[in-house]
Amino acid sequence: MRVTKLTHACLRIEGAGVLVVDPGEFSEKSALDGADAVVITHEHFDHLDVAALTEAVRRRPELRIFSHAAVLAQLGEIAEATTEVRPGDEFRAAGFTLRAYGGQHAVIHPYIPRIANLGYLIDDGAGSLYHPGDSFVAPDGAPVDTLCVPLNAPWMKVSEAIEFARAVKPGRAIAIHDGLLNDRGAAISDGHLERFSETRYQHVAPGTTLT
Repeated sequence: MRVTKLTHACLRIEGAGVLVVDPGEFSEKSALDGADAVVITHEHFDHLDVAALTEAVRRRPELRIFSHAAVLAQLGEIAEATTEVRPGDEFRAAGFTLRAYGGQHAVIHPYIPRIANLGYLIDDGAGSLYHPGDSFVAPDGAPVDTLCVPLNAPWMKVSEAIEFARAVKPGRAIAIHDGLLNDRGAAISDGHLERFSETRYQHVAPGTTLT
């Protein structure tokens, strides 16, 4: 699979088809160009852009969107393009096999109600990638070639990112959820992950494609 890291938490994954993960309001609008399927981890605006998805389906009616019920409730205008996913579900999208994990967003603060969140293990038969959304739920011991590691958010600290990578033991890790950081902050977090994550860690610029 070819993985293009876009802004913040968005990925464009190409293989037999084109799968886009979490094209939110921080993401490039071009992320959805020619996409066959989209998976959304949760409803926060940095992961879900309702207007962009609605326009993408109007331009390409065969586009399929997969997520949990809370996200699909916001996509009523394009309900015919959506499929509900629950934790533990396995499904096919854009030529990939996906399995959903988790169920809840990480805690931001006890005063803030938790929302639904799904992580997705994406497999093309030759390699796998795991995108956790806004959580550190690991994919139950499944082998992971590429792990997406959240780098910065109101719901996390860098020690959790390090322990997440160490628990999953991927072939490599790439940073996501980095849209709130300036270069100085990113360099500090990157340094900790490079030293302590026990895997090959990369923080690449938006638009970078990895194979």
